[in-house]
Amino acid sequence: MLELDEDDDLEVFSKDVTLTDGSSVSASLPTSPSSMTNQYRFEEESDARDIFVTVDNPESHVTALETFITYRVVTKTTRSDFDSCEYEVRRRYQDFLWLRDRLEETHPTLIVHPLPEKFVMKGMVERFNNDFIETRRKALHKFLCRIAEHSILSCNADFKIFLTAQAWELTSHKKQGPGLLSRMGDTVRAVAASVRGVKNRPEEFVAMQEYVDTFSQRMGSLDKVTQRIFKEMKEYLDDLKQYGPTYVLWSGSEEELVEPLKGVAGCIDKCCQATEEQLSQMSDNLVPLLHEYVLCSDTIKAVLRRRDNIQTEYEAKYDILVNKQADREALTETEDLSIMLGRLLGKVPEEARQQQEQRLHGQIEELKGEVEKLEDKVECANSALKGDWERWQSKMRGDVKAGFVSTAQKNIDYHEKCLAVWESFLTSVNADQSVEKSAGLNS
Repeated sequence: MLELDEDDDLEVFSKDVTLTDGSSVSASLPTSPSSMTNQYRFEEESDARDIFVTVDNPESHVTALETFITYRVVTKTTRSDFDSCEYEVRRRYQDFLWLRDRLEETHPTLIVHPLPEKFVMKGMVERFNNDFIETRRKALHKFLCRIAEHSILSCNADFKIFLTAQAWELTSHKKQGPGLLSRMGDTVRAVAASVRGVKNRPEEFVAMQEYVDTFSQRMGSLDKVTQRIFKEMKEYLDDLKQYGPTYVLWSGSEEELVEPLKGVAGCIDKCCQATEEQLSQMSDNLVPLLHEYVLCSDTIKAVLRRRDNIQTEYEAKYDILVNKQADREALTETEDLSIMLGRLLGKVPEEARQQQEQRLHGQIEELKGEVEKLEDKVECANSALKGDWERWQSKMRGDVKAGFVSTAQKNIDYHEKCLAVWESFLTSVNADQSVEKSAGLNS
């Protein structure tokens, strides 16, 4: 029903679209344990945080070429570098993509929260368009909230532009970014670094890579199984909704079984309601939570690759420096080709050696400066990733634990409701049978 696609926006092919309006934060956020945990932390950290962002009120926009969705982004802040304390702008999905790309370019070894994937509908636009847009809105809201909570990312200049600039200003700002040739150069360097490979990856990042690989595999399995269970429960609910009316119809032709049959139908209806609540809980909490961290694992893998690329660039430059230093040392031991050419041209051998030494000295000094800068870049990248890794792990463990605890409680509630329904039915039937038996004895 859904397939990954590279389109910039969710294309809505029907122009008669009714959108869900999440006008308030409390109404738009899911009542999941993770959101309760976030609310609890929000209450604890409200004195420390100074910027809050809400994504709501999706709207459809129709042009001659396309139909797309924009979302209202409301920002409230007490930061002194903002000209106002409150902003309201509208943003397309592709604007969120631009922001995430800019954050990753500026902070290559920080973990930027993932965005929901891009999808294309296949003949299902009218059926679940509203649900899809609301799911995307929640994910975009979480994306901006994660950035706003981050001590470094929340101070990014592009993030400020995203929150405050009008649409035409944002478009103008996007054009000022790195050009095509610059991006191609970065891509070529990244590919070269990945081919060359890192030589001496620190053990802590080796352990981090192993952890992420295992985490990705296990979370991916949980995600697939949970989605399969969710699908099967929806199919079970559809069957259950057809099951109850069958007993009602049957009761019309069985005078002696009217009450028991209607009682069964009533129990099935109540079980349908409980199942719908259970599906809603899974759809709002567990399913998006697991998939979110599947995407997070891919994000961290990309961050580790970028860290490795930075180290590989440093190692390559350092190897060039070592080779140049070896060339300079070799001049003191033997005459090289340039000295021989100097003789042929009538130059004094010592003069040719000095010229080459000066040239190598200049190259070595220049390389030392570049190596020193790259070494600092590696240290900054390592430090940033280690700090963000600890922050991410703490957040992930809190979210996953809260999600699983809530799911366990909801499962208990669900089965207790269904059990209570059928126990009540049995009690009623047994009571009726006792009355009938007593009446028979008296007669």
